[in-house]
Amino acid sequence: MRKFCSTVKTTITERWGTHPDDVKGYDTSRLRKEFLVEKLFAPDEIIMVYSHNDRLIIGGAMPATENLQLEAPPQIRSEFFCERRETGIICIEGEGFVIIDGQKHDMQYMDALYVGRGTREIVFGSSDIAHPALFYFASAPAHAACPSRKITGDMRRTRNLGALETSNQRIINQIILHEILPCCQLQMGLTELQPGSVWNTMPPHTHSRRMEAYFYFRVPQAQTVCHFMGKPDETRHLFLADKQAVISPSWSIHCAAGTASYAFIWAMCGENLDYDDMDTFSANKLK
Repeated sequence: MRKFCSTVKTTITERWGTHPDDVKGYDTSRLRKEFLVEKLFAPDEIIMVYSHNDRLIIGGAMPATENLQLEAPPQIRSEFFCERRETGIICIEGEGFVIIDGQKHDMQYMDALYVGRGTREIVFGSSDIAHPALFYFASAPAHAACPSRKITGDMRRTRNLGALETSNQRIINQIILHEILPCCQLQMGLTELQPGSVWNTMPPHTHSRRMEAYFYFRVPQAQTVCHFMGKPDETRHLFLADKQAVISPSWSIHCAAGTASYAFIWAMCGENLDYDDMDTFSANKLK
């Protein structure tokens, strides 16, 4: 096994909360600055974004020539990353492993880990340095310590939603929910648009007691995804490339359409653990 990287390059930026009335006046560059995360992966780096919306952290790890240890950034003022947090990790590309307090978990595409509060060591590694693994993670403050564990394929809950006639046929893989395993406030899943479908989360909705981050990937080269946000009667949009993310405040709708099929990982946190508790808006009422 390769040694841990002793000088892990970690980059973290902050995003502040916003009021919907303020967002009405944002131009494209300001919208992208506040809500779009343009880069989450670089060789032998861990890149994170700390959102002041419910204190969610999203990030990406790309261990290439070294194993990367996830360390606590200055923003959370902790001795170690999960001292007061829980974290979900999903492998989105390649093959690798994650070491959780000395226990090694082999990871392939769509494999996931829940890491509970109090976990001291999180290390990312790749099985083949010529094809580094990519790990996307999300983390939220936790009020209790729940056991860390790997979420296997038979544990995931799947929903088949939408239809090809409305261009939104998709498979929702629910991965981290309190119905699946003990956790605090973090919820995560992976949605796959089926061939010929491009719309996700349509009709759109809001959920006032939790925020969400959308990470888009498997977007074909030269294609794009248009993410819609804002109040239902005052919508805005952002165009995204592959492996980019959007921070979605609790007051904002979230839906998207791509120029080709794609996948995305959703991560939610807040006080609401009921997945289906949301306010849905009819598509023909959007403005």
